[in-house]
Amino acid sequence: MNFFARGALAAILGTAAIMGSAVSASAAEVNVYSSRHYDTDKSLYQTFTQQTGIKVNIIEGRDDELIERIRTEAGNSPADILITVDAGRLWRAQNADILQPIKSKTLEDTVPSYLREPSGLWFGLTKRARVIIYNKAAVKPSELSTYEDLADPKWKGRLLIRSSTNVYNQSLAGSILAAHGEKATEEWARGIVANLARRPQGGDSDQILAVAAGEGDIAVSNTYYFGRIAGSSKPEDKAVAEKVGVFFPNQNDRGTHVNISGAGVLKSAPNKDNAVKFLEYLVSPPAQKIFAEGNYEYPVSTVAETSPVIASWGSFKEDNLNASIFGKNNEEALKIMDRAGWK
Repeated sequence: MNFFARGALAAILGTAAIMGSAVSASAAEVNVYSSRHYDTDKSLYQTFTQQTGIKVNIIEGRDDELIERIRTEAGNSPADILITVDAGRLWRAQNADILQPIKSKTLEDTVPSYLREPSGLWFGLTKRARVIIYNKAAVKPSELSTYEDLADPKWKGRLLIRSSTNVYNQSLAGSILAAHGEKATEEWARGIVANLARRPQGGDSDQILAVAAGEGDIAVSNTYYFGRIAGSSKPEDKAVAEKVGVFFPNQNDRGTHVNISGAGVLKSAPNKDNAVKFLEYLVSPPAQKIFAEGNYEYPVSTVAETSPVIASWGSFKEDNLNASIFGKNNEEALKIMDRAGWK
């Protein structure tokens, strides 16, 4: 069946980002369902095709919709690879039993063990640290320390963070759950709620802008959101970047929480060999550089170049808790945050 002629998929996911005309599933191709919506990723796909002759067919959609679509399509799915963001969503795909374990020396040698599922069901492609953004005029870096400290009453009315329904916060809480257990995590979540400068609203970029505007003194954000602002040529973004700083929490103990975007090969993949080749390409230094420069994400490869913008914030100690653990903890973390009144 023609890959792009599957009308039900198009109806659900909308117009796909398609490179070239459709080809049959038996051709030299790899079919990718991706929730990454960054235009710079397209150059990755084009370069892979130029180097290998394997055509990359992309269908973009929301994470949970893609996972559900693959589950529903079952053995009839044309997709070879799922690319998604956050270990929590990779865990959902794993739990839906739609992925198959992959053995690849390239992937295993390149992707650190804590950034991949132990049996090879999925692998991290990029990293994003969850950091504290602070207003330079209101907060000194010496006042900051850990995620746990954000629940201290000294921050009452000063903290900005997005909703508990956000998967990034669920993964952060999932890492705290792994470190401290259920009771302490709920106490921490209650402290977060008590310290809010306003009710949770908007995305990470909104928290950064609010700190710069003085609506709160500190916020929690993934690094690539601030990278976009700091790397922008717009005067208004430059003004924001000058007002705020980046702080990496927990440097004296377990390290800063690091999440991933990642990918896995589907059980029903009609082009498994091409899928593995594609994943191996995505962790190569040239591809990692495109990821890093295109969206201000950290490479998973230790030999790949990092964007000068995020490199300027300095190196930091990472929490090496396996991403599959805090991903698995997402569901319980959300229940804890809801009990604490974090909406």
